[in-house]
Amino acid sequence: MRRDPWKALADETRREILKLLKGRPHTAGEIADQFLLSAATVSHHLSVLKAAGLVEVDRRAQTLIYSLNPPALQPVLMAALELTAPEQRERRKK
Repeated sequence: MRRDPWKALADETRREILKLLKGRPHTAGEIADQFLLSAATVSHHLSVLKAAGLVEVDRRAQTLIYSLNPPALQPVLMAALELTAPEQRERRKK
């Protein structure tokens, strides 16, 4: 069952993880090293992002490598653009 990407993006730590993955794929350990959180907490954030389809996971032996899934972000970005479209701002002024 796929979770709501908006809920996944609502958390600042998860947004920071996505920014990190924008540059290149990272192992779970590399991601955890970037935060002052327990490994279990980072793992939870990664599982929420995975469930929302925002990240993909590649298993290499016992190592999990996380990468950004840009196509999954497209509907979210389009919805956000619709909210900020000039015609929307003009309607609010009236």
